[in-house]
Amino acid sequence: MSDFPTELFINGELRPSKSRKTIPQINPATEEQFCAVAAATLEDLEDAVQGAQQAFVTQWRDLTPRKRTDLLFGLAAMIRKNSESLAQLECRNIGKPIADARDEVELGARVFEYYAGAIGKFFGQTIPVGRGGFDFTLRQPMGAVAAIVPWNFPFPIACWKVAPALAAGNTVVLKPASQSPLTAIYLGKLAHEAGLPVGTLQVLPGSGGQIGDALVKHALIRKISFTGSTVVGAHIMELAAHDLKRVSLELGGKSPNIIFADSNVDEAASSSPMSVFANTGQDCCARSRVFVERSVYDRFVEGFVTATKKLVVGDPTDDKTQIGPLVSSAQREISEKFIGEAQGQGRKIACGGKRLNRKGYFLEPTVILEVQPNDRVWREEVFGPVVSIRPFEDETKMLEEVNASPYGLSGSIWTNNLQRALRVARAVESGVLSINSHSSVHLEAPFGGFKQSGIGRDLGMNAMEGYTEVKNVYIAG
Repeated sequence: MSDFPTELFINGELRPSKSRKTIPQINPATEEQFCAVAAATLEDLEDAVQGAQQAFVTQWRDLTPRKRTDLLFGLAAMIRKNSESLAQLECRNIGKPIADARDEVELGARVFEYYAGAIGKFFGQTIPVGRGGFDFTLRQPMGAVAAIVPWNFPFPIACWKVAPALAAGNTVVLKPASQSPLTAIYLGKLAHEAGLPVGTLQVLPGSGGQIGDALVKHALIRKISFTGSTVVGAHIMELAAHDLKRVSLELGGKSPNIIFADSNVDEAASSSPMSVFANTGQDCCARSRVFVERSVYDRFVEGFVTATKKLVVGDPTDDKTQIGPLVSSAQREISEKFIGEAQGQGRKIACGGKRLNRKGYFLEPTVILEVQPNDRVWREEVFGPVVSIRPFEDETKMLEEVNASPYGLSGSIWTNNLQRALRVARAVESGVLSINSHSSVHLEAPFGGFKQSGIGRDLGMNAMEGYTEVKNVYIAG
């Protein structure tokens, strides 16, 4: 018996799947199963959606803003009270370095605090109209919404979907990834302990193909917020089109890291490895395409490789570890296939590319040079610890290559020329950019992508707006 919840969380209680089927959970650092989680059935899903709809209609929708604020602040406090348990669970479930896991749990608590504080400051407008009278808008909740979250950042992404949806007055059915359901179940339990009404937050671990699709198609689900692959996002969009459900999709990326010669090249080189290798490269924001101005290319590559070789790869429970294992054997094999293909094309492996001589799905951070624009490793999302570096000479041609990608999620620009920084930032087709930095996520600011990187935005007030419908009311004078 585990000391953490492993069952479905429906209508305020932990319960087994009606089929009694479970999903084994493997520790990526040891390759051993450490628990099994209940796998929801379609009957369980129906209970959860009906319960969420009932909670919306009878309780959550009509709670006063003050009461919702107090409850969400209370949930943030519960997250902090249980922060070490949550962090250790995340470390064990997906091999996330414990220092990163602790930071992400803290982010989750701050996300709930942010949206709790926003509730009383979120309102409509009064509008002067040509006919006179009085015209105003209301921001109204949608109803029961579905949040489908990925395995790479399970806890923070669950929080930044659930918190604004609840703050706006919706109820939520949360579907975690099969590989990483444990902190989501824990969040449901904490929400109930914090006093949220029964049914306000439901948690359904289970098959993405079965439970995820059924959630998207369910008549009572009014919106789907999904983070994951572009292929699955397109599938969700297609299913949602049948009854014109609202969707927000945060999908894949192949983000650029652009280094100009007038930047602080040494700082860029020393900091850039973690912009792609953090979370073992399993990050849609990973800056895995590095464009370096030719005159500083050799200097940058030397600094980048030196910094990469110093990264601490190993036991994710060790506070000093920076890079843990990949989430699964299959995910490691995908990265290895990209590396092997690049080697077969004659590309230079500057460092890394090998497995660690130990248990676990570990792979050394890998730097590939001499890549060409049509190489698959340069064009496609690897989702592993693999980076490619290319020189450029002409800014215009470089930007054409940057924007040739079907993705447009994140990226970094390194320059000390303000005019260039603004010019390039306007030109890059991406939803999130950092100048002289690699920071992609700020809970107060919108996060999302252009093109095949998604639709809509998480975080900031944009996310809360995305969980509401705008109603216009006119009163004749």
